[in-house]
Amino acid sequence: MTEGEETVPVTAFAGLLDQPLTRYVPGTSPHSTVALLGKELGITTVGQLLDHAPRRYIRRGRIQALTDLVAGERTSFVARVESSSTRRMRSDPRRSLTDVVVTDDSGAQLKITFFNAYSAQKDLPVGSLALFTGKPGLYRGELAMTGADYAPVETPESVAGSTSESGELLPIPVYPEAGKLTTPRIAKVVHQLLLTADLDSLDDPLAPELLAAERLPPLGQAYRDLHRPETVEACEAARRRFRFQEAFVLQSELMRRRAEHSTHPVDPRPLRADGLLARFDELLPFELTAGQRDVGEQIAAELSGTSPMNRLLQGDVGSGKTVVALRAMLQVVDSGAQAAMLAPTEVLATQHHEKITALLGPLAAPGQLGGDPRATGVTLLTGSMSAAARRRALLDIASGAAGIVVGTHALIQETVQFAELGLAVVDEQHRFGVEQRDALRDKAGQVPHTLVMTATPIPRTVAMTVFGDLDVSTLRELPGGRRPIDTFVVGLAEHGPAWENRVWALAAEHVAQGRQVYVVAPKIGDDAALPPFTSLRASLEAQQDEPEPATVTWLHELVAARPELRGARVSLLHGRQDTQTKADTMAAFDTGEIDVLVSTTVVEVGVDVPNATLMVVVDPERFGISQLHQLRGRIGRGEHASTCLLVTRLPPEHPARARLDAVAATTDGFELAEADLRLRKEGDILGASQSGGRSGLRWVGVLRDEELVARARAAAEDVVREDPELSAHPVLRASIERVLDEDRQAFLERG
Repeated sequence: MTEGEETVPVTAFAGLLDQPLTRYVPGTSPHSTVALLGKELGITTVGQLLDHAPRRYIRRGRIQALTDLVAGERTSFVARVESSSTRRMRSDPRRSLTDVVVTDDSGAQLKITFFNAYSAQKDLPVGSLALFTGKPGLYRGELAMTGADYAPVETPESVAGSTSESGELLPIPVYPEAGKLTTPRIAKVVHQLLLTADLDSLDDPLAPELLAAERLPPLGQAYRDLHRPETVEACEAARRRFRFQEAFVLQSELMRRRAEHSTHPVDPRPLRADGLLARFDELLPFELTAGQRDVGEQIAAELSGTSPMNRLLQGDVGSGKTVVALRAMLQVVDSGAQAAMLAPTEVLATQHHEKITALLGPLAAPGQLGGDPRATGVTLLTGSMSAAARRRALLDIASGAAGIVVGTHALIQETVQFAELGLAVVDEQHRFGVEQRDALRDKAGQVPHTLVMTATPIPRTVAMTVFGDLDVSTLRELPGGRRPIDTFVVGLAEHGPAWENRVWALAAEHVAQGRQVYVVAPKIGDDAALPPFTSLRASLEAQQDEPEPATVTWLHELVAARPELRGARVSLLHGRQDTQTKADTMAAFDTGEIDVLVSTTVVEVGVDVPNATLMVVVDPERFGISQLHQLRGRIGRGEHASTCLLVTRLPPEHPARARLDAVAATTDGFELAEADLRLRKEGDILGASQSGGRSGLRWVGVLRDEELVARARAAAEDVVREDPELSAHPVLRASIERVLDEDRQAFLERG
């Protein structure tokens, strides 16, 4: 919406969805289900409960007693868990079996075996009552069952009346649970709401012709079929409708933003044949890759136009994004304007400044002996600079002497004034909030060209879904000279101490060869609370259960005490250290004065030490796939072969081990991005954390729903083309405001 435009109150159209849940479902007691929904899941309105969709359904067979079960016939029964035990498979010790013995009122028993079933161990404690569905079979002459669908129930009678008008057993919804909020309790409240609320009065953000074209049910019917379907087909149609609706609402907002952005003209920044950029290209000591040249031509053409560039530049670790961004900045400087690069940390800002200065050489030394006559100033601005250095930087920025400015959030403070900001480059932009990016844009006086960079490769559908208001450029090639990285999973749970000993011995070998080593821990920890273990394996044996994550302080003590690394110079780096300590430590590692750097993920992005050839990531399951890939990208940056070891204390059958295997299998960031999405299912690609009723994408599966997203995008383009402000679509506008909470709005503010 543009400034001064009349806004439409959400409640005018959302109506029922924004009503308090207590208006339709009684629950005044602090221990009532309604009260717990608010406390545990943040669900307080009708819409939030209706949007708390079942995570799956159990399609039931005829409900029977255990004494009536027949081998090979699909059946359902309500039974209580008598015992539960987990054991390793003899044929493959890396896998496990969980045996759950159940009984019912008939006194009969049945053993149900689950393979690698972490969820069954957690969901089916001894004494719990559940509805089971599956096919029993004969094992050594006795009835038994391998695997089963199950859902907790409160009483055997609670599922007896769940039939449709035709007498068919209704599918049982299984809800995401929290604390005392079990599926039966949630289902009971939902059923009460369906009986008391007039869902057919809901305004629908999807027009009737769009519903017809996509063969989707109207909104009220979709909610009923989602929570109390008479057939599996009905709930599938409802879920398809909500997938399309989510994609359509999101794409409508992205299209609206793109349309609004294009209405702000900018000054053209054409190429100059005798400018800084031309001279820089002459001095480059290496050949640009084909991808760098192609993307550079795209950017140069957009900078030469009068519509603001709004482009996402994505590329794998080491693909040369900085050079592409620098060439764009030089083109803008050639036109008489300035370019600013915003980095998320001081370490990264400092490294960008050093790298840009080194790449430019004499072109970054105006007025200096040996400087090029066309040179421009390259200024760094961070929060930890001395007062004198800060004053000099601010003066250079305000006067225009600094053609290129690199900084952290200090760049967007009120005291910073640009002479003429023509291009804003935002690196690793997901680390910045809306207000920070808006503030940088505001300093331009007019909308600047924007180049957003990310080193996390993005599959096509994610780019289309999240970055729909940006044009996307992709660098897939790696510059010459980059060496491949060998990655291995080191499982300490299934292997003896010899494997850990070999890890530290390998680190010692790299140090002896004059190379350097990273050891990465998932958290900082407390110096005063170091456990007395001298090895990771010993800590695993002592803790028995899933081990606590290794802290960087404890790991530093452990590494420094290892006999294999006696004589090695071991140092510590983490985010709580003061800025000068961090800078000094990184400088010492860069110059080779430190052999082994024990660190948190402060080294995740931007740190470039070509002599580092080994990375040991401890408890890597605590990181996501993309983060592990980013960490691994800190090595393999020089001429020497490099190795990454993922040292885990989890057993092989733990679900998190699949992520580690995926990282070890390939160094292709785009393959890993898709593997990450497959393992995370729908995932939370908008970046908001999963918490109660609020999440990233609730419905759209970005790998599964590529065609659906494309259709929703086309429909949204048609709507916005006819009505760029959505003034004739108040229900759609209200849906955008309802669905896109503050966190997700932040992640849509890419430009």
